[in-house]
Amino acid sequence: MPTTYKVLGQVNPSATTATTLYTVPASTSTVVSTITVANLAGSAATFRISVRPAAAVQTNAMYIAYDVTVGALDTTTLTLGLTLATTDVITVYGSTATLSFNAYGSEIA
Repeated sequence: MPTTYKVLGQVNPSATTATTLYTVPASTSTVVSTITVANLAGSAATFRISVRPAAAVQTNAMYIAYDVTVGALDTTTLTLGLTLATTDVITVYGSTATLSFNAYGSEIA
């Protein structure tokens, strides 16, 4: 099975809007090694990250980070090693529109 190392997703969502960062493609498994959250503003903000198995409706049990503060003009790096199956979804949310989310890892087809 070939493995492709890549940037899995990049998004700068609107404030207080749950937004898809990455969806695992069909016939693929994914290992997410790192997610970064960069705050592009001069004031602190908070973020949330969840993993929705098989694109399920969001529940509280799915959060891996909830209302975590990232300082002004700072970046939070999460080294995770998440294993995801086909159609699993990483969803992100920021308290402001000044947060940038990036996911890095490998797809195994």
